[in-house]
Amino acid sequence: MRLDDPWYDALASGWGELDGTGGFVPAGPPGSVPPQRGPSAADIYLEVQRSKAFQEVRGRYRRFVVPATLAFLVWYLAYVVIAITAPGLMARPVAGAVNVAMVAGLGQFLTTFLLTGAYARHARLRRDRAALDLRWDTQEMTRGIGR
Repeated sequence: MRLDDPWYDALASGWGELDGTGGFVPAGPPGSVPPQRGPSAADIYLEVQRSKAFQEVRGRYRRFVVPATLAFLVWYLAYVVIAITAPGLMARPVAGAVNVAMVAGLGQFLTTFLLTGAYARHARLRRDRAALDLRWDTQEMTRGIGR
């Protein structure tokens, strides 16, 4: 039996017994001490957000995502613009019935999969450990709140 269980020996709301003066007996284990007021969860999360470790994780994320997104959008828009403005180029055969438009369209799919793999690798090698450490520290700081 866990003694730190918040539901242990606690009465449900509205089911407490009257204390003789018409009020309800406070729920909770006998002799329980009200929790001390410390920083709130919002204060802790703001402190973490301002920390150098959090800023480093966000910076690593942005340094990968912003250029990768821009490069992919330029590649996609170039495909669309060339398909509209140069239909003769896109219709040029490459091998048999396969033309430039088909190769470029398949290249879009290939680029998507390669970019997804690159993102997962970048996250695993450069961000996941630091983000997990931040999460662990934040949970440790907020552990006592609300008790």
